[in-house]
Amino acid sequence: MASIDHQPAGRPDSGLSFIPVGWLVIVMGLSAYGLIANWRLIGDLNLPDNVLFLIYGGLVGGVITILWGLYLLGLAFNRSARFPRHYTIWQIAVIIWLVVRQAYISFDFAFSAEALGFTVAEIAIGLLCIYLLRNSGAETVYANPETERPSVVVSILAALLGIIIGGAIGACAGFFAGSLIADLTHMSCFEGACGFFAAFIGLGGLIVGAIAGGIFAVWRVNRRRPAPAR
Repeated sequence: MASIDHQPAGRPDSGLSFIPVGWLVIVMGLSAYGLIANWRLIGDLNLPDNVLFLIYGGLVGGVITILWGLYLLGLAFNRSARFPRHYTIWQIAVIIWLVVRQAYISFDFAFSAEALGFTVAEIAIGLLCIYLLRNSGAETVYANPETERPSVVVSILAALLGIIIGGAIGACAGFFAGSLIADLTHMSCFEGACGFFAAFIGLGGLIVGAIAGGIFAVWRVNRRRPAPAR
């Protein structure tokens, strides 16, 4: 006898409930870009204390955003019913961080209309994503109807393994690419400039590879499998 899938009651999903997942990946990418841009400033004692506080706060916030985002991706790929609630908590935390960061920048540094505009846009998109998860029929998508999918714990372990392997591959590829670019452009090696450039590109490759490896690992262990015949 053919099996019958029991879909959760509720209005059909409009497809808009996938937008928060896309925005989650974009925010993780922006966090990775911030890590790459500010990593070289770590330990620079010539910077004022308020600048160092902003840099270190941004680095910590970026790492937390990426790791938390990988957990949420595990829930999303698993179509877990917990994803909308956990995503909402994450998005509210991100909005609070954006407000605090913008207030700190506005009071301790020069006011920038451009930076304020970007912050307002990020907050608006975040609120829109929360609204979509609550009003676009997301309960018919994030309901975890297939029990053969791995648990969230398995997804997290896979993500950690993907981060380690992807980071190692990305670091090696980045360092090789940086060295090649330095050679092709005849970059000066005075006081180790070419070496620092290769190391910086390698660091960027490590971050990008770690994120890509984590996302790929989560997708790989949660990809849809055909239901067993009954």
